[in-house]
Amino acid sequence: MTMSIKWAALAQTAGASFVITVATVAVFALGILALSRREAAQEAAGAGAGGSGRANLALAGASVCFAACASVVGYGLYLIAG
Repeated sequence: MTMSIKWAALAQTAGASFVITVATVAVFALGILALSRREAAQEAAGAGAGGSGRANLALAGASVCFAACASVVGYGLYLIAG
């Protein structure tokens, strides 16, 4: 019995892995950016410029980004374990 490699399937898997990895890193970077904007909004609110609503919105955005990253990692672990 000879073994053959399905190159098209291998290329699709590698391509999908690359795209998902880049997307996950980009979403994580957006979460970090949202946290830094939250700090800036809190500093502005402390100086009397009124940025409390923006700080809360930035925190919500960061939470969504990090939750999306965690779900991608969790799904990957589910695929590996299952």
